[in-house]
Amino acid sequence: MTTVGILGVVHDDQLRRKHNLTLDLIKELILDFSPDVICGEVLPTSWEHYQRDRDYRGYWGEPPSEYWDLIFPLCEEKKYGFEPIDWVELDVWMDFDPFNGFNKEIRGEYNAELDRWFEKQLTALDSSVLPFNSTEWDNITKQKYLWLEKVNPQSHLFRYTCRHLIMIQRIKNAVKKHSGKRLLCIVGADHNYAVYEGLVSETGIQLIYPLR
Repeated sequence: MTTVGILGVVHDDQLRRKHNLTLDLIKELILDFSPDVICGEVLPTSWEHYQRDRDYRGYWGEPPSEYWDLIFPLCEEKKYGFEPIDWVELDVWMDFDPFNGFNKEIRGEYNAELDRWFEKQLTALDSSVLPFNSTEWDNITKQKYLWLEKVNPQSHLFRYTCRHLIMIQRIKNAVKKHSGKRLLCIVGADHNYAVYEGLVSETGIQLIYPLR
């Protein structure tokens, strides 16, 4: 039996500290899970660059800061394997901004609504032991992305549906590659529900989410 855990994080250290999902807690969660392999929200090309040049930081700060500040060094220290699972076509990513094609006023309204959705998500933090990792967080997150899909179906297809399909398949490939091992998937918390739903019906794995 292969064990797969899911840990949702946020990529901004200020948010991590404010909402009590610090790098110290993330490290504790990783050590408690004791993975053989970490499946991380990192582009395969960025992982290749990192292996050649440890100072290479990709595009737009990708991979996220928690990989540089914690996960990559911890993998080296503890000899964890690492599988990059992210998918983003960086050269066209901004062309699929969900609010493209709208005038400045409407874009402002949509951005304000997106901020309100994030505030709604934050109301779920007190409902669980582990911030950003709960059914309540996931339910609000799904509603937010249903709204974004209505705003711009093509953007949603590219940025979320296709991305999630590829991320989940890369996790499944990692499960096959590391059969019988312990794999910990670390992703931005907005991906929690998609990863869980993409894996929950898989046979031959024990899925653990949330970790606490």
